[in-house]
Amino acid sequence: MSIFTSHQLIDFHDKKLADIQWPSLEAEISTVSNIWQWISENHRNNACLWAQEDLARRTKASDSEIAENKRAIDRFNQARNDATERIDELLLIALNLVDIDSARTDAPLATVRTDSKLHSETAGAMIDRMSIMALKIKAMRQQTLRADVDETHRLSCEKKLARLIEQRLDLGSCLEELVNDAQAGKRHFKIYRQFKMYNDPRLNPALVAEQQ
Repeated sequence: MSIFTSHQLIDFHDKKLADIQWPSLEAEISTVSNIWQWISENHRNNACLWAQEDLARRTKASDSEIAENKRAIDRFNQARNDATERIDELLLIALNLVDIDSARTDAPLATVRTDSKLHSETAGAMIDRMSIMALKIKAMRQQTLRADVDETHRLSCEKKLARLIEQRLDLGSCLEELVNDAQAGKRHFKIYRQFKMYNDPRLNPALVAEQQ
């Protein structure tokens, strides 16, 4: 039995986006977390990141406002990547593909069959991409409903929307196949860690210089 299906994931992402009170600006993770909570947290950060990216491209906003948007983008992007890695950790544990005690370290120890093939992209990264696809689909669907544009614009966006929906379905099928193959011992993936250097005051040269 699959841990989840691509249709469950698509439905989860879309229902979150349909909630007019979502997303909140604060993390929603409770003390007892599971994979769906981290999928939600990843999706929340992507939605907040999307909104900030739009705001950062305003042409009539002050420099201080844009700077605030850029700093928010950094925060949400870091949190998005952290959530993606947490999804991978929990999936690898559930699939028995990693030593549990090392799962959250910088170098998790894989526990896979010798004949298992390595998949270059992690399941968490694919879930992250599906979250972004959900945001694109929602935004493009809104374009098809605009009353202040001409028919050419709407028809163009309808074609793009159909392509985005197709892309998400294909990606979901690939994700589901990876997870099912991993359960069967045929394929596996690893956590390499993002090691985002620009947000780390110990690794970003500009931040290191400020402390000297």
